[in-house]
Amino acid sequence: MDTMNICSNQITPTNSKELHVLAVDDSNIDRKVIERLLKISSFKVTVVDSGSRALQYLGLEQESNSTHFDDLKVNLIITDYSMPGMTGFELLKKIKNSSTLKQIPVVIMSSENILTRIDRCLEEGAEDYLLKPVKLSDVTRLKDSILKTETRGINQLQSRTIKRKRNDDWLPSSLSPQQPTQKFARL
Repeated sequence: MDTMNICSNQITPTNSKELHVLAVDDSNIDRKVIERLLKISSFKVTVVDSGSRALQYLGLEQESNSTHFDDLKVNLIITDYSMPGMTGFELLKKIKNSSTLKQIPVVIMSSENILTRIDRCLEEGAEDYLLKPVKLSDVTRLKDSILKTETRGINQLQSRTIKRKRNDDWLPSSLSPQQPTQKFARL
């Protein structure tokens, strides 16, 4: 596996925000299936064949041949659990330990329904754990979850800005920096 298979789709989703998914799977067939499902759901998709290739793409490996693209924001990483070299769980841990990437939701896929594995992934910060074969309904649910999360984050940021502005506007005139001497002079 010396090559990195990168394929991006330029489909524009029905909403104006294009969501970009990095799909990681060592199986060529599984990569094609998840890529197709994501494209049907109007995601922009980049596929890679290993955890180390994902780290290269994300810029976490400090190699001279890193293929990190600063202009491509990744909104979701979906990775197979069982891969040679670096498992999806190990990839999850590296992403969640990264100060720059820990906010990106990571979804683990596996054909094995092992409760301890599922719990361990969720405890480590996985957004979800999907059983293979992944279905279109799974992908649609993920998209809805990402959109809600991003909307909630934007709303929280706007809310903090509005509250801060309101607090400044509602300062009593006695606390206003321009008039403290006038107020004290009246006392």
